[in-house]
Amino acid sequence: DVVRFVQRQASRLHLKRAKLLTCALRSFLRYARYRGTVRLDLAAAVPIVANWSMSSVPRAIGADQVRQLLTSLDRRTAMGRRDYAIVLLLARLGLRSGEVAFLELDDLEWNAGLVRVRGKGSQRTVLPLPAEVGEAIAAYLQHGRPVSPSRRVFLRSKAPARGFLSQCAIGSIIRHALQRAGIQAPTTGAHQFRHALATQMLRHGASLAEI
Repeated sequence: DVVRFVQRQASRLHLKRAKLLTCALRSFLRYARYRGTVRLDLAAAVPIVANWSMSSVPRAIGADQVRQLLTSLDRRTAMGRRDYAIVLLLARLGLRSGEVAFLELDDLEWNAGLVRVRGKGSQRTVLPLPAEVGEAIAAYLQHGRPVSPSRRVFLRSKAPARGFLSQCAIGSIIRHALQRAGIQAPTTGAHQFRHALATQMLRHGASLAEI
């Protein structure tokens, strides 16, 4: 039962979350044995997930599914405009969740058509801002973003009007959007868009170093 549970759950999670899952499960089973609820050392039965998530080609959302997701978002609402712009940033630029969540107004260079991205390790990368993505962000800023002193581009849809506290908010937005659209994507997270863009670039002849 323990092994089946881990195999079922780990296949739905990224490597770090799968490792957290097994760590928490071992702790719980040790505690259960300490309390006398179980007599067997079930913690020893929890398998190690190691590099399961990298054992095959990364799971990427399909291009048709991306189009379906974008079409499903109601851009007549403020939240729909926000989520549409977020999905485009993920799908067209391959940004990470944190890079989208912590994007600031000063990072957008409208005249030059560029966006400055804060990546891992405080690295800053300048990327071209496609017209489609820029128009979606502008539509949200003009007709959806709440009035706020925050310099973050994307704000919470509920009061108080402030930026997201963590990158997890982007994953939550994607998960709920996929559920509302009835899309059976490979995963429920935002990183699958990054994998999809990399896969698309590879098919069009880009090298792994370029990607």
